[in-house]
Amino acid sequence: MSVLGRVAAIAIGVVFVVAGAGKVARGREWPVQARSLGVHPVLAHVVPWWEMSVGALLVVGLLAPWAALAAIGTLLVFTGLIVALLRRGQHPPCSCFGAWSAAPLGVRHVWRNVAFTVVAVVAAVAG
Repeated sequence: MSVLGRVAAIAIGVVFVVAGAGKVARGREWPVQARSLGVHPVLAHVVPWWEMSVGALLVVGLLAPWAALAAIGTLLVFTGLIVALLRRGQHPPCSCFGAWSAAPLGVRHVWRNVAFTVVAVVAAVAG
């Protein structure tokens, strides 16, 4: 694994751990916010733990490049969801990082996810 790949894996891993932990920290608020994003209630309870698991694997360097590919897939799903909501003119609170992100969804969230996806691709390719 190259240094660049390792740094990218740690960086995107930390993003995933923080995002998942932020959702868990919201407690009962996260599933409610997830519904406003169109997330099925069962998935709303799984998403934070998925994010933290993928993030932890990336940070510690286990299952490379599979963990990075899981991050890429997750980011593509999240970005697709955001784009679909924006195309319908819906701008619910982001809730992407739980308590730390309550701004209404906008194009900046799409571009942020594109940047995160690039980092995850670097982790997968250089990892």
